[in-house]
Amino acid sequence: MTRKILIIDDDIKLINLLSEYLEESNFKVSYALEGNHAVDEIKAKTPDLIILDIMLPGKDGLEVLKDIRRVYTLPVIMLTAKGDDTDRIIGLELGADDYLPKPFNPRELLARIKAVLRRQDLLTAEDKSDNILIQCGNMILNRVSHTVKVNEKSVDLSTTEFNILEVLMKSPNTVLSRNQIMNLAQGRDAMVFDRSIDIHISKLRAKIESDPGAPKRIKTIWGTGYMFVDLG
Repeated sequence: MTRKILIIDDDIKLINLLSEYLEESNFKVSYALEGNHAVDEIKAKTPDLIILDIMLPGKDGLEVLKDIRRVYTLPVIMLTAKGDDTDRIIGLELGADDYLPKPFNPRELLARIKAVLRRQDLLTAEDKSDNILIQCGNMILNRVSHTVKVNEKSVDLSTTEFNILEVLMKSPNTVLSRNQIMNLAQGRDAMVFDRSIDIHISKLRAKIESDPGAPKRIKTIWGTGYMFVDLG
């Protein structure tokens, strides 16, 4: 099966180089030179993976990644300036699946693409084998439609919030460390961003707890992590 890759980068020479190289490995490559209409490009071209440069004219790659993650969960590999740790960390926090600093060897990019797609395929297979619905008391999470209802009312969650909640609800009444939550929610081993997890948990509580100041569903286990309590 031919997999489709969308490159979002304004460097046409790099795009031509990568297109030729990746097409030799049986990938179908399309591209966009700016990120202002990234979501429309994804809808039109239905890629299996996105290669996204941070340095783009107009809207930069990090803003584009935010736009993508509001709608899609498909894999994204970020291209960053060499040695720019800040962009790399922010990109991973926003939901990038991997990153590669420029300049890079196309062979390494190909290896990373294959690794990310293998991981995605495993997660998809697990999704198909698991139950579609996860229910804890009056809260229902639908893993296919990516929706959550509390007391039969829909709750709007970001992709990251949904993933974190899914991880917690799949292991009710079990203490999970920040490392476990991040790795399971992102579907990859990653640097742990404790403050990022704490911020997402705070936002989750504001949306699903009747009293976010005294949470009953998502408990903080000091020095360890968090636990989702099944209220029955």
